[in-house]
Parts: sequence; C-alpha cells; structure tokens
Amino acid sequence: MTDKTVAVVIAAYKAEDFIAEAVGSVIAQTHEDWQAWIIADDAEDYQEILGDKAIHDSRLRFLSTGRVGAGASRARNLALDRLNTPYVAILDADDRFKPDKLARAVAALAEHPIVSSALDVMNDRYERLRLVGDGPDRVLAPGGYKFVNLSMDSMIVWDRRKCDARYDLELTNMTDLELLMQLWRTAGSVHHLGTPAHDYIKVSNSMSNGDGFTEKMMRSKRELLRRLEAGSYRFAAPGTTEGLAAFLGISLAAETAYPIELQSHPGLLFEDNIEPMLRTYEARVAS
Repeated sequence: MTDKTVAVVIAAYKAEDFIAEAVGSVIAQTHEDWQAWIIADDAEDYQEILGDKAIHDSRLRFLSTGRVGAGASRARNLALDRLNTPYVAILDADDRFKPDKLARAVAALAEHPIVSSALDVMNDRYERLRLVGDGPDRVLAPGGYKFVNLSMDSMIVWDRRKCDARYDLELTNMTDLELLMQLWRTAGSVHHLGTPAHDYIKVSNSMSNGDGFTEKMMRSKRELLRRLEAGSYRFAAPGTTEGLAAFLGISLAAETAYPIELQSHPGLLFEDNIEPMLRTYEARVAS
C-alpha cells in the first residue's frame, strides 16, 4: 500500500451477471495502485464466480456479510471498517469504471477531498441512454452539487484523511447522498470530472424497477429533508443546507410527476424528468 492506494468497495447482491464487468473495469485501470473489496450479500462465492470467468488478481479482497439481503450499506460498511487505504472509491456491482477513472481521481485528490464524475448512463446491454453531469471539469460547492450530479452518487472517490463516513443503516434509499452529506461536514467542495469516467448501468430487473420503489425513495427523501430542516448536519460550506433542501423538494415533485410523464412518454428516464425542473429552478434563482 502507498499514499495513492485506492480501495474500491463493491457490494454484491445477485450480481453474477454483471460482477465480471465491474471487476474487469477495475483491473483495466491505468492507475494500478488499488485494492478491490468485493462483499457478498447473498452467500455467493464471488471469488469462485470470477475465477470461473478467468478473473484472478492478487489485489482482489473478498468478504461476506454472512447474510442474504442485509443491504448494500451494511456490506459497504463491513469493508470500510477494515480497509486502511488513504482513498476510497465506490462501485456498484452492475456498474463500470472508464479505464482512466482512478488515475484522474487520484490526480484531483491531491488538492481536493472528494472527486465525483459525470455518468455514462447505459442499459443492461451497455448501450448509451444519455450522459449526466458532462461538461468541463469544475469544483462544485455542496449546495449546488445535485444540480449537476442529478442522478446516482455511487461514483465518488474520497480522501479518508480529509473526510470519512459510514453508510446510514436506517435509510432504505438515498444512502449515497446521505454519505456525501456526512463527508460535507468537513469537506467544503467536490472536484467534478466532466468527461464521464463512470458507466451507470440501469438494469431492467434492479430494485429501482420493483414494487414500492418510488414510495421508498420518497420516504428517504422526506427523511433527509426533515434532517436538514432539523439542523442534523453542520456543513463546512455555507449554502449547503439550502441547496440540498431545494434539490430534495424538486426531486420529490419529480417523483410525483414521473408516473404520469412515463405514461405520456414511454421509456422516459427519471433523469429526463427531473432535469428540466432543476433548470427551471436555477433560472428562477438567477433572475
């Protein structure tokens, strides 16, 4: 291990169909100083599963929650409590890194506590659906972060010496954003990589397409909004509470509108639904 080692944390639940792509994308990194922590949350032997696909690497680490469906937060925390690397990256078991993601993130972490990335949003055949957060590299204030990274937040890399946190086991959803909210207690900015460095795969049979998912998302968003209003987080950067509260309010409205919009526009992505609402809010604030 060196002062540039990145621990990549991968929680795996029913991930047999995608885990080879995820781990393969880590092995293919141009930055070779990494460890990949794969945490089984379904009693599967992922070392054997990867081995059957001829994927072997001494930098792979394997853990298990010892349960089935304990949750990604619990699985990730299991690794976070054990690793001792300076940097941590999160990778969902059905997502992928672009080959230069860790190299670009480590370079930015020399001056910044957290690095995020634009997303290449794909279907489960790895066909592009759209980009999220693309544009120039830039430094984002936490209060404006979600107006750029309007989709998922499992693409961050952070310096544990400058900020650190664990996933909230009480939330059913939005745990990635809540982790960032903890990190922002001591980190006042995020360096955003505007050229997509992360493939976000929308899997057709993922939990986001299951019964009751929208209701769970809305409950979690309301809980985060309640915490913000109660002053549960003391952020390092001014305006963070206000920016996050504005985003969550818009996101709740987008959740309500989405089923209706989906009927009118079959195949509409949630990102396509919420982005115009965010831009309207920004324009109103600017004027």
